[in-house]
Amino acid sequence: MASAASVRKAVAAEFVAQRGIAVPLIGMNLTWFAKLAVTTAFLGRLGELDLAAGTLGYSFANVTGFAVLTGLCGAMEPICGQAHGAGNAALLRRALAMSTAMLGAASVAIAVVWLRVDAVLLRFGQQADIAATARAYVVGLLPDLAVTSFLNPLKAYLSAQEVTLPPLFAATLGLAAHIPLTACLSARMGIRGVAAAVWISDLVVAAMLAGYVLLGGPQNAAESQSADDDDHHPKEASSHRQQLSWCCLLRLALPCCLNTCLEWWSYEILVLLTGRLPDARRAVAVVAVTLNLDYLLFASMLSLSVSASVRVSNELGAGDAALARRAARVSLAGGALAGVAGGLLMLAARRPWPRLYFSRSPEVRDGVARAMEVMALLELLNFPLNVCGGIVRGTARPLLAMYAVVAGFYVLALPVGVLLAFKARLGLRGLLAGFIVGAAASLAVLIAVILRMDWTAEAQKAHKRCTGGTAHEHQQRQEEDDDDCNCNCSNAAVTTTSQP
Repeated sequence: MASAASVRKAVAAEFVAQRGIAVPLIGMNLTWFAKLAVTTAFLGRLGELDLAAGTLGYSFANVTGFAVLTGLCGAMEPICGQAHGAGNAALLRRALAMSTAMLGAASVAIAVVWLRVDAVLLRFGQQADIAATARAYVVGLLPDLAVTSFLNPLKAYLSAQEVTLPPLFAATLGLAAHIPLTACLSARMGIRGVAAAVWISDLVVAAMLAGYVLLGGPQNAAESQSADDDDHHPKEASSHRQQLSWCCLLRLALPCCLNTCLEWWSYEILVLLTGRLPDARRAVAVVAVTLNLDYLLFASMLSLSVSASVRVSNELGAGDAALARRAARVSLAGGALAGVAGGLLMLAARRPWPRLYFSRSPEVRDGVARAMEVMALLELLNFPLNVCGGIVRGTARPLLAMYAVVAGFYVLALPVGVLLAFKARLGLRGLLAGFIVGAAASLAVLIAVILRMDWTAEAQKAHKRCTGGTAHEHQQRQEEDDDDCNCNCSNAAVTTTSQP
């Protein structure tokens, strides 16, 4: 009875820890969607051409730029999470500096592509005026590449240390600044002003987070712990301060980048395939409205994924295999429950949601309702799938998630979806059903890998990666410290009693 009670208490404590990370992250991600909605609204006020070109330009920028930077920054989750668990402040700072430099270098290459966005759009059959206006918007977003190269690593650096309230506060202030900025700049500069408001508000958030880190962020506690360890074990101080190599960073960053991009691109391919269905205009409108709600739910998926990665990497870095395994299992349970909630929300919203977009088109509303019924089952799988991706990232094995995405979405989801949509004539529901098959296969593979994972070996590798010693050696040093402390206390007691 006592053992079962202690297990329930430990699970509850882990749930509370993950909730403390995930809930502020959900709020922060929702501010991003709110910011996108504000931007779209002001583009619409400029006219149909600016709205179409701005939406198309942002989609291009998101797929070719922001997805790449977000994916590359994913390498910071296992590195910083494990370093924080091991109390290695030097490795944390090194990862922040190197990731910022890596994203900055990638931004230069991305900027070259963005400058040719009009040629790319013309090649794919877009009208000349839309392509030219889209180029003006994308060029106006160029400074946001540099800002994102600072902002994303700062957010990852803080979340890896379970610091999520300051980013939420900064994101809220950034959204508050974005609204008047967009109103003012769009009136003066048109579509270029809308783009400028995006990167200026991002710069506000980055400046606040940088100020927090520089003026008293969470690294102080890690530095104190690191200094204490060096004082107790001076012979191991140099290994504790070991530096992160570029080879190690890129070995993690490139699979994370491919994983993120391939997943995001698969949904863009879904939209393109929808455009080839009979009655394409109605089908594209249906999938756009359906995916808009999915994007809102993605804020929760992403937050749960980061929370799982942080908790697993922290415990692995500390050398505690049992707590890392418990964190993974609690994350999986939370992801399954969130999937049920997300599916039920999709079902509940299948009638009121399309009315927000189409008040006088019952055919499109019915189409959205039918698509959301299929999408509800996909949400049931997407939540735990994203959590599984976070768990394997926390173990510094992002290649597993990348293989699962490639096999699930590109080997199964897209081919099966095409067969069901065009050969079986199921239309959009067939495409979404193909994605259900792919997501189920990816989820099954990742769950099997996680359940069969040797957590003791993962903890030893993580602790050695961050401190230069194994978890077993770390435990032995802790026992030696306890023995020394007990010996010193005994000597002090003897000395005290021998005094007159």
